Amino acid sequence: MAMSQIKEVTPLPVAESIESAVSVRNISKNYGAVEALRDLSLEFPKGQLTSLLGPSGCGKTTLLKIIAGLLEPTSGEVFVNGQPVASPGPDRAFVFQDFALLPWASVLKNVTFGLEMRGVGTSEREAIAEKYIKDVGLAGFEHSYPHELSGGMRQRVGLARALAVDADVLLMDEPFSAVDEQTRRKFQEDLLGLVQNENKTFIFVTHSIEEAVYVSDQIAILLPRPSRVSEVIRPSNFRDKGVDNIRRDPEYLDIVDNIWASLRSYVE
Repeated sequence: MAMSQIKEVTPLPVAESIESAVSVRNISKNYGAVEALRDLSLEFPKGQLTSLLGPSGCGKTTLLKIIAGLLEPTSGEVFVNGQPVASPGPDRAFVFQDFALLPWASVLKNVTFGLEMRGVGTSEREAIAEKYIKDVGLAGFEHSYPHELSGGMRQRVGLARALAVDADVLLMDEPFSAVDEQTRRKFQEDLLGLVQNENKTFIFVTHSIEEAVYVSDQIAILLPRPSRVSEVIRPSNFRDKGVDNIRRDPEYLDIVDNIWASLRSYVE
């Protein structure tokens, strides 16, 4: 797959057999005289993980916040499960880069917070929270507070909180950037398991080419501001060979090298 130079292209359509959970259609976003996004369109397949990858300042987080309903686009539309997005909703959950935990609340209280806001009863929401606390590897820390946890553990709390509300779409804004390399690799492995087991749609912002290729069913490469989709890459099934073998697979290495060759000219 030659990608020696990025050129703006029409994004590849999602295969007819794959349903789109999120459709971004002709989105533009201006901040005063600054044009952040221009006529950007992209389909996010249901039950898969799509990474948004591109140089710093290319609008990845802006696009994520528009999908979340936290920002209003200047023009264009976003649809989640066929419904237009006008505001935040229970069909989407956000995993923040800086954890965004309640510092005065225990792990259990943090994870149940979204469920409590939705009116779920105490016993039910605690049972749900305890399941996801266990799933992210924090069993035994239910009554600990954020200041007692490592950065990696705090990020696990944020992930458990997002999973607990059972949203169809999980929006992840560089969720692993604040942890050490060993923890980051373990998170990447765990994320592959979540994508496989949770049947949710993940939209994942990262600056790491290696990370995007490792975790993604689909990679959307964005051009520098004003951002548009330049290329959509769908790695084949090399991830089926097991998490320990992905980074040694020739296709993985080729995709990483080709993406870097394309993006190198945009790195300051």
